[in-house]
Amino acid sequence: MLALALIFLCSEVKAQQDYRMALGARISSGGPALNNSVTFRYFMNDQAAIEAMASFDPGAVGALYEVFKTTNIQGFKWFFGAGAYGGFGNGQYFGAQGIVGLDYKFNNVPINLSVDWKPELNLVNEVLFEPSALGLSVRFTFR
Repeated sequence: MLALALIFLCSEVKAQQDYRMALGARISSGGPALNNSVTFRYFMNDQAAIEAMASFDPGAVGALYEVFKTTNIQGFKWFFGAGAYGGFGNGQYFGAQGIVGLDYKFNNVPINLSVDWKPELNLVNEVLFEPSALGLSVRFTFR
């Protein structure tokens, strides 16, 4: 009975945490300051991650704190979060950003996909809300 309980607990832990780190690319609509970018995600625990992004044309960097929730489908999670960004391409920008999306980690393959909506609220130079920030990320995952 104890062995059966240990197997259940170990499989449950694996189901909760599919990967610890991921590095890849995010393809996004062109409106936001932080659009097509390199993305790095690091899970601090089973439900929370920090994601950093850097884009180069125009230049911008940003970070998000993300909360992940499980679904009934293995490998799928949904997430939401918030953070800040700074741009230095076509002028200087700084603002707040939010994110909500779906995340999928392939079973037995070190690939992660996510689709998200990441609106931005610019607070420097001019106050401007950019709602058209849809994105697709493809990442290589690390344990």
